[in-house]
Amino acid sequence: MYAITGITGQVGGAVARTLLAAKQPVRAVVRDAAKGRAWSDLGCEIAIANMEDADALARAFAGTAGVFVLPPSNFDPAPGFPDARVVIAAVRQALDAARPARVVCLSTVGAQAAQSNLLSQRTLMEEALATLPLPVSFLRPAWFLENLAWDIAQAREQGVLASYLQPLDRAVPMVATADVGRVAAQLLMQPGPAPRIVELEGPARLSQYAIAAALSTALARPVRAEAVPRENWGAIFLAQGMKDPVPRIQMLDGFNEGWITFEGDDASVRKGSVGVADVLRTLIG
Repeated sequence: MYAITGITGQVGGAVARTLLAAKQPVRAVVRDAAKGRAWSDLGCEIAIANMEDADALARAFAGTAGVFVLPPSNFDPAPGFPDARVVIAAVRQALDAARPARVVCLSTVGAQAAQSNLLSQRTLMEEALATLPLPVSFLRPAWFLENLAWDIAQAREQGVLASYLQPLDRAVPMVATADVGRVAAQLLMQPGPAPRIVELEGPARLSQYAIAAALSTALARPVRAEAVPRENWGAIFLAQGMKDPVPRIQMLDGFNEGWITFEGDDASVRKGSVGVADVLRTLIG
C-alpha cells in the first residue's frame, strides 16, 4: 500500500495513476471525503487527514510500503514561513510514528541554496525529514512547465509572453508534472537502497524565446517574449493581491542569477520525456 498526499493535484495525481497502472494499491490522503470520491471510484483507499494534523497523518501513513509527501504550496508566505513549519512538524511527527518502509518527498531545484527565497519552504522540509531514521528520497524537479498556464491568455490575446525569467535567451531546466509524478512513483516502488536526492528536468532546456516559439505554434499566432523590468515586479505582484512579494522576487532572482540550480552535475540529473509542446497541447486543449 502506498499513501499519496496531494493526490488531487497534478503531481500527486500523476503519482497515483502511475502506481495504479502498475497494479499497486493506493491510499489517497485527502482533506475530506468528497475530494477523494474520484479516487475511491478508481479503487483507492481513502484516508482523511489535514497536512497540519500529525495524528491523522500517522494513521494515514500506517502500514504502508511507501508514502509520497507533497507539501502544500504557499506562494505568499508570512515572514519566517510559519505555515510551512506547522506542516513540516506534523509530517515529520507522523512519519516517525508510522515508520513506512520508504518515503519520497517532493522538494525543488535549488533546495540546497543558502539564500532565503520562496522555495526555502522546501529546504526546511528537507532539513526536517533528513533526520528521520527512515529511507527518505527528496525529488527536486526543475521549473514546472505547467506554470505556462498563467501565460496563455496574454499570449493568445496580445501575442506576448511577459517573462520574469531573464535573460530571455538563457535556457532554463523545466519539467512536466507528468514526468515528476512518474519518477516519484518509480522511486516509491524501486527495490534496494533509496537515493537521498534525485534531480529531474525535462528532455530539453528552454529559453523564453523557445517558449514563445512553442506558444506561437500551439496558438497558431505570433508570440514574442518580453522581459518584465525587475523594478516593476513588486508593484505588479502587490496589484495581483500578494501581501509580501519579497520571497517571490528572491526566488526569481535566484533563477536569474544562477544560485537556484541543480546541486549535481548535468550527468546526474534525470531527464523526463514530456516536452513543452505536449504540455501546451494539454493546457490549451
